[in-house]
Amino acid sequence: MYLFMHRKDLRGYDLRAFDAIRRRGGEGVHLFVVDPALASLDRLDSHSGRAFLRALARLVADYRSADRKLHLLYGDPAEIAEALLLAMPIAGLVAQADFTPYAMRRDAQLQAICERHGRGYKTYDDAPLIDLAEFGDFANRSAPYKVFTPFYRMWLGYMRHCYAPSGTARLADLSTIRKLDDGIERRYRLPAEIASRLAAAARMNAAAASPLEQLAAFAESDIVDYAARRDDYAVDAGSGLARWLNQGTLSPRLVYETAHGRDGAEAWIRQLAWRDFYLMQARQNPDYFAYEHRLDLSGLSDAYFDAWAEGRTGIPVIDAAMTQLRETGELPNRLRMITAMFLTKNLRCPFPKGEAYFRHMLADYDNTLNRGGWLWSSSLGYDAAPYFRIMNPVTQSMTHNPSGSYIRRWLPHLAHLSDKEIHQPTPEAIVDLKRSRALAIEAYRDILRTPGGQAVPEEE
Repeated sequence: MYLFMHRKDLRGYDLRAFDAIRRRGGEGVHLFVVDPALASLDRLDSHSGRAFLRALARLVADYRSADRKLHLLYGDPAEIAEALLLAMPIAGLVAQADFTPYAMRRDAQLQAICERHGRGYKTYDDAPLIDLAEFGDFANRSAPYKVFTPFYRMWLGYMRHCYAPSGTARLADLSTIRKLDDGIERRYRLPAEIASRLAAAARMNAAAASPLEQLAAFAESDIVDYAARRDDYAVDAGSGLARWLNQGTLSPRLVYETAHGRDGAEAWIRQLAWRDFYLMQARQNPDYFAYEHRLDLSGLSDAYFDAWAEGRTGIPVIDAAMTQLRETGELPNRLRMITAMFLTKNLRCPFPKGEAYFRHMLADYDNTLNRGGWLWSSSLGYDAAPYFRIMNPVTQSMTHNPSGSYIRRWLPHLAHLSDKEIHQPTPEAIVDLKRSRALAIEAYRDILRTPGGQAVPEEE
């Protein structure tokens, strides 16, 4: 008997662990632990929390459709795993690897518990499209790539020659234990407040297209225009699949295989390479989750943070974008860059404040990818924007939505302005763009001079 713990792999197909389990055979306890450290009621009521609940509800439905059992328990994962190991003849624990700081601490505890009780422990890294260890061998280098362009060239070569296609094992191929120890089920039962939210998420799923249907629709029609329209944030030509990818509801391999070879797919597949680039950084850059602790950010201030978060900056495109984010949990990629750079540079606010805000607001939130975007905007990390490159939000607004239709939609009190006027800062703007840019360049030049903050060369 084995114990399989779902984490960021909320699907019932294309998991390397499932292929391995099918080869080995035997019955297993399939489990998802709702971890109170990650799933407070406040978090579950946020846009990102509701997206998580929808992904979990879909996984529960997938198990039910396959006539298999997924156990949902609430509590500390290490404590629950140990209770199961003591109560049942479990030979070992299997899970998908995760590399955020919290996940690594949690998994170190799980591994220690398995070793203490003489049980096996195995993880599979299903998140990237590429096998990172194998990729290093293919590229004939041990150091991580610090610049995206050479990484991308090698990534394309790896995908042509070494890509391992989707796995074939499905839930129906596995045998799951239907009953746990009664004491464990009582002790770690889902709280009623979470169970009711999960039921509501299931009802939302029933009224919406499935992730697989969304993927098929995008690949068959919208992907051909992605390159030409991706920066037109008024229409948001993105696929809308990121939330399902980040929760693991969609397999990145299936997404790649569905898109590959279609007209216009190259630009969109490049975004999958960026995803792998950030996942690689999380594993290979020791500073990835630690820049705020290793650099002197004391010269920055969060004085304007609330105005930014509440859409009260007086810069129309910023305020419109933050309104959309607050109300819907959605934000096109270019607007994520514009708003993040405005906060970190023009408002000179430490990036962790914005990162934490997006964590709760983005429906497609992922810790690693969200941090990658904020590091890029604040000129930290590998291949980040140079400290002197600061997007002008007015110029961005005029370039990518010259009619101002996006601002009119989210800030109707400005709808009467002309196409030219609507992009300009209002009289109540909290900063002057030109002066704040100059101050940001000075501040970030000083930050990047500190140990660990040296900018990476443009080419490697």
